[in-house]
Amino acid sequence: MPRVWDVPVQDSTRVRDVRVAAEEAAALAGLDERRTAAVSLVATELATNLLKHARDGEVLVDVVDPPVLREGRTGRAVQIAAIDHGPGIADVAGALRDGFTTARSLGAGLGTCRRLADDFDLHSVLGRGTVAVARVGAAPAGAPPGDGLPQAPGVRAGGVNVPFAGADFSGDAWAWARSGDRLTLMLADGLGHGGEAARASTAAAEALRRRPHLPPAEALREIHGALAGTRGAAVAVAQVDTGAGRLRFAGIGNVGARLREGGRWRSLLSRPGIVGVHRPRTLREDDVAWSEESMLILHTDGLSSRWIPSPDTGVPVSDPAVTAAVTIRDARSPARPVRDDTAVAVLAPTPAGRP
Repeated sequence: MPRVWDVPVQDSTRVRDVRVAAEEAAALAGLDERRTAAVSLVATELATNLLKHARDGEVLVDVVDPPVLREGRTGRAVQIAAIDHGPGIADVAGALRDGFTTARSLGAGLGTCRRLADDFDLHSVLGRGTVAVARVGAAPAGAPPGDGLPQAPGVRAGGVNVPFAGADFSGDAWAWARSGDRLTLMLADGLGHGGEAARASTAAAEALRRRPHLPPAEALREIHGALAGTRGAAVAVAQVDTGAGRLRFAGIGNVGARLREGGRWRSLLSRPGIVGVHRPRTLREDDVAWSEESMLILHTDGLSSRWIPSPDTGVPVSDPAVTAAVTIRDARSPARPVRDDTAVAVLAPTPAGRP
């Protein structure tokens, strides 16, 4: 089941909790001692940096699929996302330079975090806050991309998962899989929350990974069978064919989908039903163009159905998990208390200059 550590950070005593969570996630991901040490250092520095610049916020620790899928290579990574509503960082470039350290930190600085992590990205806007995301996997940082194995051309995915009320398990799960030029992103929301919801969403993710070649409608039929005997889930599946430049989408239930086409956003609609319990007889697939200006955001109902991406969402394109974390942060409102797990998964073209 998708174990997620959601650690509120209001004072220095919680920095240790973030480090312990990161080390537990490293054990779950099967990282060796060296990579676990890297995870520990990165988590500690990000939590301390959050306190330094924002005074309070939260750190989410999860084990996730890598943002770029390479054929012939498996393995998951520990993802650490530090999120705050603080004043923002005035000099982001300076904060990322070596030698720039935070008070009460290990003296590593964000620049060292960026080197230790396989992926690191930071988004900060004055007056709105900061999001930093780092991932550390089993492969040593700095190794040749994919060790010579073919990469998926020009597409990355990432997500952020927030369990309801700080629970150990989230009833939401996202996963993505590759079959040749076809890359498929799935987001599942198990009914309710807690352990039984997590079992349903985990079964959906495992079913996707077993049959990565299936188009979305067929994948939903496969997932429906895999969820028999569970409480069921809302599930959305999106598949990019990078060779053809097309995106296909199908969904059952209330997982939201927003597609950016150039400068505008449109909704992709799912059919009513519950995967594993009641599936519509016919499933409609959207088939639309996918380009370097496209972006797809999937979200569970922890976000309001009325949520609309802000004009600067994903612009400039950064790590998809950063976009997901910023989306969750900015969509929260004291007037609309969260009553369920919240997950956002993002599919986006690879930024220029990124592997």
